[in-house]
Amino acid sequence: MPARAVTALSLVSCLLTAVAAAGCGSKSSAGADPPALTRAQAQQVLASFTDGANRAGRRLDRLALRAIEADPQLSMDTAAFRLRRVIRQRPPTLRLSQVVYYIPRMSGYPRWFAADAATGSGKRTVRHALLFTQAKAGQPWLLAADPYPLAPALNKVALDPEGYATPVDPRAEGLAITPERLPGVHASLLTDGPSAAGVSVLADGPRTHQTFEALRHGEQALSKRGITLSSRFSVAPYGVYALRTRDRGALVWYVLKQNEAYSAPNRGTLAVSGDLIGLAPTRAARNRMDTTVLVQYLATIPPKGRVTVSGMYRKAVTLHGS
Repeated sequence: MPARAVTALSLVSCLLTAVAAAGCGSKSSAGADPPALTRAQAQQVLASFTDGANRAGRRLDRLALRAIEADPQLSMDTAAFRLRRVIRQRPPTLRLSQVVYYIPRMSGYPRWFAADAATGSGKRTVRHALLFTQAKAGQPWLLAADPYPLAPALNKVALDPEGYATPVDPRAEGLAITPERLPGVHASLLTDGPSAAGVSVLADGPRTHQTFEALRHGEQALSKRGITLSSRFSVAPYGVYALRTRDRGALVWYVLKQNEAYSAPNRGTLAVSGDLIGLAPTRAARNRMDTTVLVQYLATIPPKGRVTVSGMYRKAVTLHGS
């Protein structure tokens, strides 16, 4: 989170914007297990994270992020710090407001909880769906994910009489699709389009069908400049986290990996620019450029019907040129 307010974006990232682990923990039912942590402890976790993010941001200290973040957030924000160091732009001071905690009941590890929060104000308000994890007893709580919801989503989470949430097993049935299968279906849509098997469960929107169309338009635009782009999405190995919603559906955090391959016959056509800055020297790409991008998503699965993808955070994390 501390490194994201960047104005320079890659071509594909701009296109995405323009149209716009087994992480569930232990199986449990509301009231059957204690909460992952108390509300007061969650507040301390968030306060500690905020302080650490601002210290790291002031120095653009990538190593300091390791004390407050876990992958995929760590890899993504580390890459963002590399960009900021090159363009000499520190992140704004992190100030979270309107915080609401969603703490699931669970036993065993890993443990996790979510927080709905906002930064900015007025028309510049940005929502956050923060996900914190603790791998083992005594280890620190780290920010693992923070997709930006397009609209309020966490307020759909069901709470028991004591105000705690219920985790949903990634393999849970009784939903339009199991949380475990959702990332693979989403990856198929973004790679192969609406004709891919099983993708009809996804509702049309800026994070689904419109993203696929934007990517195709981007490939066509690049081809006119002598650049060939191929893009493929797959499930990233970071697990799936889900909370029960009031309609007996599930609110789900998951991550996809996007592999992009750019090629051009003429040297000088390709350039390390936009969101790719800092990942490799500016002149690293001569005739080919291969990038790895991580994309965090937040989606709502209903008991029946179509899945709505409401949140996203995208960042290129590696680049290899030749």
